Amino acid sequence: SETKEAGTDNRNIVDDGKSQKLTHDDIKALKDKGIKGQEIVQQLIENSTTFRDKTEFAQDKYIKKKKKKYEAVITIVKPSTRILSTMYYAREPGKINHLRYDTLAQMLTLGNIHAGTKMIVMETCAGLVLGAVMERMGGYGSIIQMYPGGGPVRAATSCFGFPKPFFDNLHEFPLSKVQSLLCGTFSAETLPAEPEESAVLEEESNGLAEERQLSLQETEEEPAPEAPMETCASQGQGTMDTHAEDGELKENKEKENKENVREKQMKQWERRKKLKAAAALLGERNADGLIVASKFHPTPLLLSLLEFVAPSRPFVVYCQYKEPLLECYTKLRERGGVINLKLSETWLRNYQVLPDRSHPKLTMSGGGGYLLSGITVVLERGTADCRSSEALKVEEPSSKRCKLQDPLC
Repeated sequence: SETKEAGTDNRNIVDDGKSQKLTHDDIKALKDKGIKGQEIVQQLIENSTTFRDKTEFAQDKYIKKKKKKYEAVITIVKPSTRILSTMYYAREPGKINHLRYDTLAQMLTLGNIHAGTKMIVMETCAGLVLGAVMERMGGYGSIIQMYPGGGPVRAATSCFGFPKPFFDNLHEFPLSKVQSLLCGTFSAETLPAEPEESAVLEEESNGLAEERQLSLQETEEEPAPEAPMETCASQGQGTMDTHAEDGELKENKEKENKENVREKQMKQWERRKKLKAAAALLGERNADGLIVASKFHPTPLLLSLLEFVAPSRPFVVYCQYKEPLLECYTKLRERGGVINLKLSETWLRNYQVLPDRSHPKLTMSGGGGYLLSGITVVLERGTADCRSSEALKVEEPSSKRCKLQDPLC
């Protein structure tokens, strides 16, 4: 093996930008000639005046940096939860509410996500949490996605590349219908139409009105009396042809409009059918877990969705900030029906692992959010009130207890 020429330390090397003899124009000219990136890196090493004075570790770092810049290496990998969460957190953390990948892993573990379960997922993280749950379940079991607004957002879920059977057991239910489902007044017939449908119907009606006005104007027009007989006859044939063409166009458009209306009715019927199926699953109130990771305040969401979770099942709530979860913690303590409540924050630091130079990286994430986890239990009102009164009696000071028992004490 050839021995590399390397220095003992880098104390005499000054990064003044003059150590490299090749300029940007020279490197561009090499690229235009079609020279490979490996040869460009070799020429950069040869034209560097300080490369031989650097230590062996510094030389490897320099070569790695230049290879990353000038050698285009494309690797196609299968999408996974770790890859997508890392990508979203690095590029667009606001879309996933700054949910870090280690926090997402903690959510999946604390929520006991596995195949064959019935999970309720409420998230506004572009579908990343939903995709992670679907990947962990492997297409077995059922998932009910709670969504705000007009429809669910699944931008990140589509990036996983799941097969079609994975979506057969995926249901969706709007948050606006949760209270009516809890009260027993839910009805799928009150489902509003899609916002696009009304706009399309208005455009179609406006187009038909304009066509009718044009046809009326054409029929009202009559040929001039001063024209000769031949020109009148030719004009009459022209008007007959135009009227026939207009009639065909009208018939075709009417058929298209009827088909569009039928398609929209079928879509709305399928949507109502799916909504009824999701409502039936929620109405059983035997979900095996609950995952909440949204930009909304977690307290009202959690208190309402916990009604659909069976006893002795885990729930996990994610929030970017600690204060909303503290309020949620106190509300759950007052309400009861939960045990093992924990408010936690994961701490993550990246390490560079290389021979003889493993060390933590200088830059690290400031925070990956907070998690509130717990387990549901059967809530009995009578026993809970008795226990709370006994606890109050025990917590009372001795002097106050004496006064309550005997006024002479």
